[in-house]
Amino acid sequence: MITLRYVPRSEFDKILTAPLPPARKAALFAALCRINVLYMVKRAGSGHLGTSFSCQDLVSWVFLNEVSGADDVFFSSKGHDVPAFYAALSSLGRIPFEQIHALRRLGGLPGHPEVHIPNMETNSGSLGMGISKGKGMLLAKRLQGKKARVFVLTGDGELNEGQIWESLSGAVSRRMGELTVLVDHNKIQSDTWLHRVNDPGDLGAKFRSFGWRVVRGDGHDIAGLARTFAALREITDRPKVVIADTVKGRGISFMESFGAEEKFYGFHSGAPSDEQYAKGLEELAATAVRLFDEAELDRPALEEYQHRVPPSSPQIRHKLVEAYGRALVHQAERNQSLVALDADLIKDCGLADFSERFPDRLIECGIAEQDMVSQAGGLALKGIVPVAHSFSCFLSARPNEQIYTNGTERSKVIYTATLAGLLPATPGHSHQSVRDISSLAAIPNLVLVAPATEREVEAALDWAVNVSSESTYLRICSIPCILPFEVDGDPKMTVGRGSVLRDGKDAVVFAYGPVMTSQAVLAADELRGDGISTKVVNHPWLNRIDRVWLADMVRGASFMFCVDDHYTHGGQGDMLIAGLAESGWPPGLQVKKLGLSDVPACGQNDEILRHHGLDAAGMAQVIRASVGPQR
Repeated sequence: MITLRYVPRSEFDKILTAPLPPARKAALFAALCRINVLYMVKRAGSGHLGTSFSCQDLVSWVFLNEVSGADDVFFSSKGHDVPAFYAALSSLGRIPFEQIHALRRLGGLPGHPEVHIPNMETNSGSLGMGISKGKGMLLAKRLQGKKARVFVLTGDGELNEGQIWESLSGAVSRRMGELTVLVDHNKIQSDTWLHRVNDPGDLGAKFRSFGWRVVRGDGHDIAGLARTFAALREITDRPKVVIADTVKGRGISFMESFGAEEKFYGFHSGAPSDEQYAKGLEELAATAVRLFDEAELDRPALEEYQHRVPPSSPQIRHKLVEAYGRALVHQAERNQSLVALDADLIKDCGLADFSERFPDRLIECGIAEQDMVSQAGGLALKGIVPVAHSFSCFLSARPNEQIYTNGTERSKVIYTATLAGLLPATPGHSHQSVRDISSLAAIPNLVLVAPATEREVEAALDWAVNVSSESTYLRICSIPCILPFEVDGDPKMTVGRGSVLRDGKDAVVFAYGPVMTSQAVLAADELRGDGISTKVVNHPWLNRIDRVWLADMVRGASFMFCVDDHYTHGGQGDMLIAGLAESGWPPGLQVKKLGLSDVPACGQNDEILRHHGLDAAGMAQVIRASVGPQR
């Protein structure tokens, strides 16, 4: 147990009502917001501290001094920094203050911006959309005869995305003087220094070449920000951009510290340890006290929360991403033609060891999935075995057209997609990949595989590299999972066939991946007590089916349940049902699909599985209601 501390709303009111100059008021406000950002992320167990801290001064100034009219708009395009927005909005009474205690919880504040939260102007998704969204909002305001200003906050890593640059010239053509873009230029992407990934060069010159008015300055010098925004108010004939030089992790010395020779930045995502939290809070509180003393205000009082972390389970957890990383190194040792491409997610995609062992065979593409996938296609056409990596939600969507083009060329590319499926649910729907099967399943020459165990990950990669002549999409769950079934021997990767984990005769359940397969097995074990005999099949092939094997799996069963870690529409269940229909529907067999039918909720993993009826109890309830008592 650790004591967490936060700043109550009354301390913010003290600042807001004090007769202080705007710059000093904003500095005090930002200092207290940082304390609450640290509290929210620590209590939630995850979040993005580095980028929230780097932009907090910008966010505070704009909310306090620039967004003045009811029609003015301010939002973040990068989205990772939403705790900074929540801290400011809650302190201004624009969202309920008590919501700071519910970051990344069901019914609370999502891990990325969502429009159902008051004053969240747009959802965030794949990076790069914000300026285009802002232009659309501005055009709507003009059509409605409203005078409004639009402020869009972007990240410098986000500038890797091509849509950013597509959006710039149209804003100039339409003389969008009401539009101001803020670049949180902290020089660090998800993993490492910006210049190591895709050196942006002279950002000011790039924006100016499109016709934008450019101002660059210290993003933590609030007095300087005041002068900058005052000057920009006079520019009405063109869009403006403020390139704010900031420090990632601003306010906590060890989060700011990232040496030029260090490889990975440690505070992009995740929650700090107890020791890091205590040290960080001490520094933030000391800064706040100093600023309050200088302003001759009573020092801020913090409130306490006793934070209890449930003990970790001693059971073995299958870590599929780590297993994948080991397997990729093994394959690279055997095959000198294998190269890896990354979209600024080395740590999250299990590439750290590969990057150490084979630095010349790692192609870092940055936050530019379309470019990465097309590079992979070019490599494949010239005899290389490329393995492209990103989060599933981005790898399946942003470069979908490029994946299709590679498929039409009949070349062989392996796409490794981590963070796949409903869980983890804490980042919110923008990162919950539950539509990738439907968007990729019809692409020619592409086989979709979702391993459920560490050994199945190794076997699937070996099959993709050494056996398959087609391209492969490896759908890998990122959370460690305790499996309620034994894993013996090496899995056999026979296309279109799975393995039986529990045998039964009343119903057969098909699932894939560690999360849903585990819940299905637990449901079968629960149903055994009701006399319902349930067969559970782990079927990792998402768009391939052996119809003869499928017919054998359902023979004698009255009910078939297809569990998708995905929307039910377009998931594996549709393929299984089509396979049965095409090969001759078994007499009397009834089928039900389980999965998502609406946008997934954000929250802790167990509460989200329960919310969507995809935990073991929910599955057992559906099966029990369908099959009926068997005793």
